[in-house]
Amino acid sequence: MKKIKKMLADGIVFKNPVLVQLLGLCSMLAITTSVSNAIGMGISVTAVLIFSNLLISLLRKFIPNEVRIASYVVIIASFVTIVEMVVHAYVPALYKSLGVFLPLIVVNCIILARAESFASKNKPLDSVLDGLSMGIGYTLALLVISVVRELLGNGTIAGINILGSDYDPMLIAILPAGGFIILGFLIAGMNKLLSLRKKENKGDEE
Repeated sequence: MKKIKKMLADGIVFKNPVLVQLLGLCSMLAITTSVSNAIGMGISVTAVLIFSNLLISLLRKFIPNEVRIASYVVIIASFVTIVEMVVHAYVPALYKSLGVFLPLIVVNCIILARAESFASKNKPLDSVLDGLSMGIGYTLALLVISVVRELLGNGTIAGINILGSDYDPMLIAILPAGGFIILGFLIAGMNKLLSLRKKENKGDEE
């Protein structure tokens, strides 16, 4: 139980793939203009993370070191194709909205990084937990950014009008520049939080 809590805390906060490790930023900036897109992408990436981590961990002793990266890409691409087909079949509006960024999950830095640094060195259950924790962390980061961008840029959250019809939208929030600015503030806030935690831990040790 302690291990599960630590892995979840790492994925969500201390090693958050977006706000701490700064991975997967291209797709994040592109699709966080709306909450629905962020949730759809987050769930898709989490599913690919979990299943690719699991299979890579199961095959870690059989994959030759010389072709391990190519093997990981093939495994990840297979699961991305499955997720893409499922989304296309059952949520066509989301499929259309995410566009090319859904198949591009294949080259998402987060997935390949976890495959190389964790799944290829750990047992299947631990690898699944790692994929889940990193996926949750990624999804929450996307959700926070998309809520701020959609609210400021359109006055809505998930298409629901929050700020009323008189609200004058800040269009920069849904433009790439606005995404970078909001991301910068969130990263700064996370760095401050982690810095304060380090000081507290150092004080406790002393």
